[in-house]
Amino acid sequence: MKLDGRRESTNVDDRRRSGGGKIAGFGLGGILIAALLTWIMGGDPLSVIQNVDTSVLNQVQTEHQITPEEEAVATFSKQVLASTEDVWTKVFQSMGSEYKAPKLVLYTGSVNTRCGQGSASVGPFYCSADECLYIDLSFFLQMKKQLGADGDFAYAYVIAHEVGHHVQHLLGTLDKAHAQMQRLDAVAANKVSVRIELQADFYAGVWGFYENKMFNSLEDGDLEEAINCAEVIGDNYLQEKARGYSQPESFTHGTSQQRMRWLKRGLSSGDMNQGDTFSVPESQL
Repeated sequence: MKLDGRRESTNVDDRRRSGGGKIAGFGLGGILIAALLTWIMGGDPLSVIQNVDTSVLNQVQTEHQITPEEEAVATFSKQVLASTEDVWTKVFQSMGSEYKAPKLVLYTGSVNTRCGQGSASVGPFYCSADECLYIDLSFFLQMKKQLGADGDFAYAYVIAHEVGHHVQHLLGTLDKAHAQMQRLDAVAANKVSVRIELQADFYAGVWGFYENKMFNSLEDGDLEEAINCAEVIGDNYLQEKARGYSQPESFTHGTSQQRMRWLKRGLSSGDMNQGDTFSVPESQL
């Protein structure tokens, strides 16, 4: 993905130096590896961190030392965020509306949000209460090591997916879906969650479509990187990788095939009218 010379978003809150250290006797990396699959598998994504002693989480931490490798990923993330700002501003204008960009919070270890305590073990996430994306950049390194999902466009897809949740929030879709989930049992709520996540994948694809149209930034292999990433973060793939079988009733993000399908639809069309994952029959997801 060609981003050399592109602007970096200033809509960023960098809290990385305030975190670091170790948790419960084994590093953040250990917890992240143990919980990486939980990010997109069934159940509460905070369940892993809730099993860690809160007194340990609140310990005084040493200042995080930022490596050149991490700083390069931070710069890339800011450039991708800037791209989403440019793209979604134009898309919203075409719909007769105004885009309000989210803030990107870079942190290390754990972070306080208006949605509660966040952690590196949860992976990247979006909080609609404060309209912020939260990312511990070590996630991208673990994504490569644990899942084999590597490449700059794969990383960009992850960021664009979280921005996709912000788009859902601005359009009123996210809050409506969350309200619906609160009235349902766990299995039915999971099915709504899948529709939320697949639409965010579609919006990530829409961003990729217009990013390339506006800046001609995609290179050979970029689309394959994003599609491979969508495949290996499918609920079925991750559950089978972790325990040898999958439980469809616990899926919260969709299967590999579903995630790839909706990402591809957004990437190939750029048409917001094709992204209504809530009205199509379950068999067509």
